[in-house]
Amino acid sequence: MKDLQRSGLTREQWSAMTLYEKFEQVVIFVLSVIIAAIVVASVWALMREVVNRLVLGAFDTLDYATFQVVFGMIFTVVIALEFKRSLLVATERSFGILQVRTIVLIALLAIARKFIILDLGETESSKIAALAGAALALGAVHWLVRDQDRRELGGHETR
Repeated sequence: MKDLQRSGLTREQWSAMTLYEKFEQVVIFVLSVIIAAIVVASVWALMREVVNRLVLGAFDTLDYATFQVVFGMIFTVVIALEFKRSLLVATERSFGILQVRTIVLIALLAIARKFIILDLGETESSKIAALAGAALALGAVHWLVRDQDRRELGGHETR
């Protein structure tokens, strides 16, 4: 129960939940633990990669391949952290598991990561166009959802 209190749930709130809501909370907790382990492993791999490149003298920030590897790994950690954060936010809300806007923003981060690690010389132009189209579509969805949120909140800026 201490974990419940740390996550913002009190005993009264827990007892008032339906069986399915309790199930959701347990699943979110398990996913949070798994994602935390993935983040720790990813940060460890990132640190090893940077140290190896520094020790071996291969860490040239102007080299595009180095840039791709290091920033691709950084974006992977950022995406995992954002996903973990969205799960924690879901435990504090009474509606839905995840908000659409959060999912769209995570998807945009993933596409940005893909653009960073993409080898433009080896990638077909149709694949680049497809990624650009996906980014544009996700941007439009984000704009529409944000606009709807603003109208629902009476014109106040939402995060």
